[in-house]
Amino acid sequence: MDPKEVPAFVARFRQLVNSIYNIPVPTIAALDGAALGGGLEMALGCDLRVAAKSTKMGLVETKLAIIPGAGGTQLLPRTIGRSLAKELIFTARVIDGSRAEKIGLVNYAVEQNEEGDAAFKKALSIAEEILPNGPVGVRMAKKAINKGVEADFNTGLAIEEACYAQLIPTKDRTEGLVAFREKRKPEYKGH
Repeated sequence: MDPKEVPAFVARFRQLVNSIYNIPVPTIAALDGAALGGGLEMALGCDLRVAAKSTKMGLVETKLAIIPGAGGTQLLPRTIGRSLAKELIFTARVIDGSRAEKIGLVNYAVEQNEEGDAAFKKALSIAEEILPNGPVGVRMAKKAINKGVEADFNTGLAIEEACYAQLIPTKDRTEGLVAFREKRKPEYKGH
């Protein structure tokens, strides 16, 4: 790539990762193969990550005398903490799924299966756990978390309060309370 083309390419890629991060519903990355550089940055844009224990991942850009440019320098520290993120980025270290689970980079590390889709299957099982919950409540929870962690604690509480207030008039909230009282499964419509 011509050096003049690089800034526009990286900006588009950063916007892609930002778009993933801002999808209003939960996103789950399934890492059944290598996730190095930009691949890991895309996964970091997701809310949850599942990897095969054998998956290799890392932000390896400093080996190329560059830095992660699609959000990795911001998302990795927010995910695993500042000091550990600095270590992984400065060293360009590649870790496996087991280590990634231990440091909180992925939610789960699973044994790879013969089909090579163990992480994908685990990600689907997590999605199936989320699916029956009130969709408006799940969206507001994501919004409160994403916006709140970027602010001081009191501002975060105000964001939570504002998100909660948006749920009070919803039909789903009423349905959830009635279903609980009637000891039945709620039938949410997303309203």
